[in-house]
Amino acid sequence: MLERKSDLQPLSGGEVETKSPAKTWKRKSVRMIKVFLIGYGLVVAAVVVFQRRMLYFPERFTATIAETKVKETGFVAWRNMAGGIVGWKMPATGVATASVLITHGNGGSAMDRGWIAETIQQARNVDVYVLEYPGYGARGGSPGKDSFLMAGEEAFGLLPTDKPRFVVGESLGTGVAAHLAGKFPDSVAGIVFLVPYHSLPWVAQRKMPLVPAYVLLRDRFQPSESLRAYRGPVKVIIAENDEVIPPEAGHRLFESYGGPKELEVISGAQHNDVVARTVAWWKEVFAFLEKNRPAISDSASASQSGVQ
Repeated sequence: MLERKSDLQPLSGGEVETKSPAKTWKRKSVRMIKVFLIGYGLVVAAVVVFQRRMLYFPERFTATIAETKVKETGFVAWRNMAGGIVGWKMPATGVATASVLITHGNGGSAMDRGWIAETIQQARNVDVYVLEYPGYGARGGSPGKDSFLMAGEEAFGLLPTDKPRFVVGESLGTGVAAHLAGKFPDSVAGIVFLVPYHSLPWVAQRKMPLVPAYVLLRDRFQPSESLRAYRGPVKVIIAENDEVIPPEAGHRLFESYGGPKELEVISGAQHNDVVARTVAWWKEVFAFLEKNRPAISDSASASQSGVQ
């Protein structure tokens, strides 16, 4: 004979307890919430632990490979007084009229920006320097806000002080370029921001809306805040269909700046399309920067030692 199990369980007093559907659902709900919280916690932990891998995408290579790669470009090694690599320099033809420092985006290496440097030089006879970030290319160290800003300050201090010094910040490099303007407000002759942002924590939150990315982000580049002490000319270029940095971030940077400024939105462009500007375009940019650049005081120039 088959024994039929009953849903009625006897109590100690002989009474019978009926399993309530509400209690069963409550237990299942508690289990589901626990599973969700554990899973969410793991996601948050992953963001905390691996966030720099999600932010920086360096191309690494040895010094020997760098020597081979540089032969394919118009660059020469740019070193500090101790002989350490700072980045790459594309010397002007003859006497340069100015220096341009490029702080590039989060991918590749400084050597990848040779074609930008060439276009700038065709627009104006300048020395172009591209900062190599720590942990990128053949440069030692690790990527991060502090290491980037220190490298940027060193690089700017190595530029010749007897001629105007302009800065071009590309994408993530917006944070470094803006920092230099805030750190040396009387020495930066003008800035060009390509696909920029006003706040990296804000961008991170927009990219990861389901986690508290704004709070979790360690490398908190805040260009809008960095520019508060600067009053030189700023050119902002935004990609209309930027899939990496929301265009709103560039608009916010532009709106927050109180000095002479000019905004250009490239119609239909995506993130990587903006850096491909023409020689004629760069000539117009330099005309704007020259027209509005502040007079650089002798004391500001004397406070920094330039090394060609």
